[in-house]
Amino acid sequence: MGIVVATGENTEFGKIAKLMRETRQITTPLMRKIAAFTRFLIIAVLALATINFVAQVIFDYPLVYSFLASVSLAVAAIPEMLPAILAAILALAAIAMAKRNALIRKLPAAETLGVATVICSDKTGTLTKNQMTVVRIYAGGKEYKVSGVGYEPDGEFIFEGYSINPANAHPDLLGTLNAGFQCNDASLVSEREKTDIIGDPTEGALLVSAAKAGISQRSKRLDEIPFESEQQYMATLNGGQDENYIYIKGSPERVLRMCHSQLTEGHTGALKRSEVLAEADAMASEALRVLGIAYKPVPKTQSSLSSEDLAGLTFLGLQGMIDPPREEAIEAVRKSKRAGIRPVMITGDHAQTALAIARQLGITGEGVVTGEELARMSDDELYETVDRVSVFARVAPEHKLRITQQLQRRGQITAVTGDGVNDAPALKAADIGIAMGITGTEVSKEAADMVLADDNFASIVNAVEEGRHAWKNLEKAILYTLPTNGGQALLVMGAVLLAPIVVLFSLRLPLEPIQILWVNLFDSVFLTMPLMMEPKEKGLLDAKPRSPKEKIANRLFFIRVGLVSVAMAGTGFIVFYYFGSPAVSGPVVNELLLTQAQTAALMSVVMVHIGFIFTARSTYDSAFTFSPFTNKWILWGVGITLVINLAIAYLPFLNSLFRTAPFPAEWWLLLIFALFPGFLIVEMEKLVRKRLKKN
Repeated sequence: MGIVVATGENTEFGKIAKLMRETRQITTPLMRKIAAFTRFLIIAVLALATINFVAQVIFDYPLVYSFLASVSLAVAAIPEMLPAILAAILALAAIAMAKRNALIRKLPAAETLGVATVICSDKTGTLTKNQMTVVRIYAGGKEYKVSGVGYEPDGEFIFEGYSINPANAHPDLLGTLNAGFQCNDASLVSEREKTDIIGDPTEGALLVSAAKAGISQRSKRLDEIPFESEQQYMATLNGGQDENYIYIKGSPERVLRMCHSQLTEGHTGALKRSEVLAEADAMASEALRVLGIAYKPVPKTQSSLSSEDLAGLTFLGLQGMIDPPREEAIEAVRKSKRAGIRPVMITGDHAQTALAIARQLGITGEGVVTGEELARMSDDELYETVDRVSVFARVAPEHKLRITQQLQRRGQITAVTGDGVNDAPALKAADIGIAMGITGTEVSKEAADMVLADDNFASIVNAVEEGRHAWKNLEKAILYTLPTNGGQALLVMGAVLLAPIVVLFSLRLPLEPIQILWVNLFDSVFLTMPLMMEPKEKGLLDAKPRSPKEKIANRLFFIRVGLVSVAMAGTGFIVFYYFGSPAVSGPVVNELLLTQAQTAALMSVVMVHIGFIFTARSTYDSAFTFSPFTNKWILWGVGITLVINLAIAYLPFLNSLFRTAPFPAEWWLLLIFALFPGFLIVEMEKLVRKRLKKN
């Protein structure tokens, strides 16, 4: 028989669904920057194209030609390949991250990690190995040590320096071990002479400690109250010979609140609450996860279990288990701090356990805040706390959402890990939600932007490095594409504006519309795309994250676009004027010579592009600091570009299509020098920037 107690949004799943629906999906910093940059670019290009069209009409260019030239200018200035380049760079970053156990579900997340300023991580399994082993037990007022590691049931119980058998005169210890064995959903399996567990590692550790005492027989389970992070305990009702028994395990504080007595020397006596809590704190301060265990005999006729039955329990003992930090997590925390990223631990463990593990990992902050304290805080109080505290313990999943929101309110870019259904709202609200691939639920994975295949914190830091690499390559592509596009636009506009002064420009533009379109196409395919394959720069994790407020069209962008545009347009003007001016020196215009001069101008623009690509491989470092052979895709792109453009200049069937004409070979003596303006002007700008930075 089933009893309906709630429907729809009033159910636990309904509440989560409602919270998910009310949680706003965060737009990534990259998408916000691209949107703002696109708006700026469209307005600027449309304004330039309009000015160009009006100027050409005023200077008596044919109307159709003026329209085509203005459209070509707009096409030349707009980096139409940028969306494809962006998608390709993010896809390559996603592939690289997948090789390092970080699976990207939403492409923009591949770059977002590169700007993350805070990583809110679970402890168990992510920062620690999730291989629990019981090493300390407190029962009947006595302390016991347990030897052995892992899930092999080999080990001894040591009391006052001597090995003992729990079955001999240690009923409290035996009762504690048996209760942990009975109130348990895990199981031990042996395969190929190796013992492993099926189920939760914490429960597996309790099974192993019981197995070391020879306990292997489970009594029949009649009912249970499964573990919930909010209630912090699990209880079962098991059958016995003369009476049935309730067994419970959970956080020591929670279990003690349900107890009124304690088992000592096999007899029920007064509960030593302060002594038990002091022992739990002592274990937790040694980075042990501590579970309190209790029981209660009930009539043989009782076959169901409810929370009302969990009163008047007899406390049995504590089991303290160690879950050592991952060695790679310690290094990853160090790397993240060096990279300007603050690691924050959010766990359901005891406050002292969390603090001890945090110290071992190198996570620092002002103490620890518990879920109970957090629940009493207002949002404003939590806002003042999140920047100072890096360890949150005994928290419920909904607290993770509040912590995330207040960190974002602080202006932090948050990466948040989670594995449970209740973690889904926090994963959705985070700038990048990270689900666990091994222990994560399908709901958490659906809500996340990234899934960790190995549930390892170190994989997050590795992904941060790949995210920063993705941004570096995207920045290089933008800072290469826009200056070259700007140069073509300036070449066309400059010729139009100079037409009243320079007769040559009133007869013919330095580049035909189809030539502008062609330059844009080959440049995007053969020169810009290879920039995506630039190898990873050194020291990516040695710099602080970029500011989320930093715009793509920043000061460097305008300087680089201005310098290269002027260099390219100036080179094109000089070549076109130098070779084309003799065409109008007499009464009859030499149309062939004008076409040859246009072709030479086209080749000069191509040469400026080629020269510029070699310095564009690094945003700040000189081209002389790295080998040209570290990215062979660039060399292939340059080679293909030269071959195709030589074909356009010298093959008759391409001449008619691109409105070009073969020009004398000696012209190349001047055109070769077109390799240097774009290269040298950027190298000089980098040098000046470095010297100013030093000063």
